[in-house]
Amino acid sequence: MPITLTDLDREEIFRYLGYGGAQPDPATLALAEECSRELLAAAQPRYRYAVYPIWEGGRGVQVGDTPFFLEGESIREHLAGCRRAALLCATLSQPADRLIHTAGLGDMAKGLVMDVCASVAIEQVCDRAEEEIRAKLAAEEEGPLYFTFRFSPGYGDLPLTIQKEFLALLDAPRRIGLCATENQILTPRKSVTAVIGISEHPVEPRRRGCAVCPLNKTCAFRKRGDHCGNQ
Repeated sequence: MPITLTDLDREEIFRYLGYGGAQPDPATLALAEECSRELLAAAQPRYRYAVYPIWEGGRGVQVGDTPFFLEGESIREHLAGCRRAALLCATLSQPADRLIHTAGLGDMAKGLVMDVCASVAIEQVCDRAEEEIRAKLAAEEEGPLYFTFRFSPGYGDLPLTIQKEFLALLDAPRRIGLCATENQILTPRKSVTAVIGISEHPVEPRRRGCAVCPLNKTCAFRKRGDHCGNQ
């Protein structure tokens, strides 16, 4: 469904740019403001999700009564104790990709900051979608619910090769124009797919991020200067 972003998290932008707790210089501050403004005007955020019962099967974690499996030990551990999972996909749509490309042609620094702004924006879209999932389920349930963090294909040993099947299950190509190439790259590029575990009991917190991912040395995302979303 479409949503509107009205602002981007500046602290997150500067964290992506490597500033940590340091104050960016005035030129970087101004560039971040310019890129944020242009991106918010161009982006057309969309997302889709569905909640399925899950259980362990022969090939991994089976999603409902579909033929779709979430394969690998990482996702099995991530969803331990969960009887349901939300499958989520989100995109900033093609205008955001075109804006990043155009910005980089004329000014490498602007292209970098625009790309970072888009990364922050797509995470905020996912946050909004997750808020909706939580609110919708809370309204339908009598007891408390507990959720895992978003776990994306390509993280741990959950293979990228499930991207097309993942998107097909959500009817994402038709509904929000989100597809995957033959190399399993999402297009538009500023897009995310993720799995969120849902439990009626507290779930064990798990560490996340590139540093603890078993594929951090060979990760396809890191090779192209990107990440899978599990930061």
